[in-house]
Amino acid sequence: MAMESGAGEQPGTYRQSQRAGFVELLFDVVFVFAFTRLSDRMVSDLNWRSAYATFVLTLALWWVWYRLVWATNRYDSTRPAIQVLVIGTTLGSLLMAIAVPAAYGDRGLLFAGVYVAIQIVRPLWIILIGTNKEVRLVSVRAFFWALISAVPWIAGAFTSSGARVALWSLAVSLDYIAGVLDYPTPRLGRAGFRAHPIQEHHLTERYRQLLIIALGETILISGIQISPYGLERDRAAALLVSFAITVLLWQIYFYRAGELLAVAIASAQSPAYVGRLASYAHLIMVTGVGLSAVGDELIISHPLGHTERPWILVIFGGPAVFLLGRALLDYVTFSHVSWSRPIGLLTLAILALVTLPLPPVLVAVAAAAVLTGVATSNVISWRLFPRAPKPAAPGQIASYRP
Repeated sequence: MAMESGAGEQPGTYRQSQRAGFVELLFDVVFVFAFTRLSDRMVSDLNWRSAYATFVLTLALWWVWYRLVWATNRYDSTRPAIQVLVIGTTLGSLLMAIAVPAAYGDRGLLFAGVYVAIQIVRPLWIILIGTNKEVRLVSVRAFFWALISAVPWIAGAFTSSGARVALWSLAVSLDYIAGVLDYPTPRLGRAGFRAHPIQEHHLTERYRQLLIIALGETILISGIQISPYGLERDRAAALLVSFAITVLLWQIYFYRAGELLAVAIASAQSPAYVGRLASYAHLIMVTGVGLSAVGDELIISHPLGHTERPWILVIFGGPAVFLLGRALLDYVTFSHVSWSRPIGLLTLAILALVTLPLPPVLVAVAAAAVLTGVATSNVISWRLFPRAPKPAAPGQIASYRP
């Protein structure tokens, strides 16, 4: 995905350090709150329409986070001008998070208006602090597409809930399509982002930090959910199961693709292409973690109650979506997908069909058992078949291995 690039700038304008700056960590903290709001929204109205509407909001919040990450990947976040950009985006993200529960109600204009403001101001700010024609033209392309997507974003804020979902779906699709197509703009062409260098250690550190924040959010939600009840036996058991699922998701992520992603990006023919695919993988995994957080709330609130069908889909769907994203990360890092990913997905699908009579806590135990099998397979296959990173190349097809 293209970004506001500093390609061709004068020495000293590029990021000098590959570590994330402290102001970037402050920005990430807002997403703890944002993810909590998204989870609360799904729990309050758990159905397919609500799940999709929440996913549209998730895509919007992710796009804000992702675009800022790539901007700070290019520019040194210790520069005052970049810190102003990050702090302003942090405030905007906080306002968007506040609007999430009623984004399809009376806070629609707040959510859409702040989102559009962030998308328009960021390229204008980069144009202002840029030092050459090339960086300004890249930002002009981003600004052009931000204006296009702004139309359905703002129009949706003035419509009913159903029409708003449709218009905002169009708007967020335009944002993502523009990035995938490298911001083609009349008379300017594409941004040529794939040829731009990136700071692989900074990028992977930011991806890891956000995933850790998402996993931490599931623990936070579990703690908040059980607090009014104390350590009652059934709810304490549900808390342990939800905690085990979070730990297993963490282990599956970091062993080993999560650890070796920076090496894969650095050795790739097109680092920006690999970095972009990695962003999709993390978006999918973060979505899976968010669904798992919803499942944690349900099993702690009703550990031995009657399991409803939407609950089954959430409890198994969270780990399933996570494994799907983890399979994409396999492809990004090693150009192949471990067999444990599709086997785990198939097993979760089968269990979703047969565990409906069980209470929620036992359904979660079944999901944890599948993740345990995947995590164990990770360790065994790596010890038997250790491999060096082999990053994906454009047009390459993944293979399957143990």
